[in-house]
Amino acid sequence: MAWSTRELARIAGTTENSVRYYHRVGLLPHPERAANGYKRYEVAHLVQLLRIRRLRELGVPVRRIAGLGPEDPDAQESIRALDAELEARIEQLVRVREDLAQLTSHSAPLETPAGFAAFAAQLSPTQQSLLAIYAQVFDARTLAAFRQALVHQEDTDVEFDRLPADADDATVEDLARRMVVTNRRQLERFPELAGALERSPLGRATAGLVLAHALVDLYNAAQLRVLRRVDTLMLE
Repeated sequence: MAWSTRELARIAGTTENSVRYYHRVGLLPHPERAANGYKRYEVAHLVQLLRIRRLRELGVPVRRIAGLGPEDPDAQESIRALDAELEARIEQLVRVREDLAQLTSHSAPLETPAGFAAFAAQLSPTQQSLLAIYAQVFDARTLAAFRQALVHQEDTDVEFDRLPADADDATVEDLARRMVVTNRRQLERFPELAGALERSPLGRATAGLVLAHALVDLYNAAQLRVLRRVDTLMLE
């Protein structure tokens, strides 16, 4: 009994393209051809194709199937390693579903970093952009503290975000001095915010440059004057 490519694929529950692909990557040996030039697949080909399908169902990547033969002494270890990879993947998918549920529940933009969906609605576009950068620049400890700080958002945060570019010196000075008070209060509540740059996964220098570029691009001239004045006053 011999089968054509189409018949073999139908019996194995796969496609002719898959059969050809497994030939190309060396997982399925080529069969002999009949006098008319047609391929003649035997039972051994069917068994091998079914084995390939089963391993693919179990999540084994195509590139690793060849190394999982019954004669491979490390096959069991490879299976355990694959199981660990799948477990990690499942955990990742669970986290993704939890994130999606939070985003849906709070109608937050999809790009909102994990854990911040509840606050997305209260943030301006500029603040949302900064949040995305913070999530990349700061470590988990800093982000957890920042998330808690958002619960206690200060009126000066909103005022600063809405400050017009042509604000006069008196307005800038007044806002800067009040922001110093709120900044110090936040540092007392959340001491983990101190030393955030030193703990950055990117390194202090790179993190500082990224944040500096972000502030210059995202804030207007008056807001930058406020930030510079706040830095000066915080050192006093």
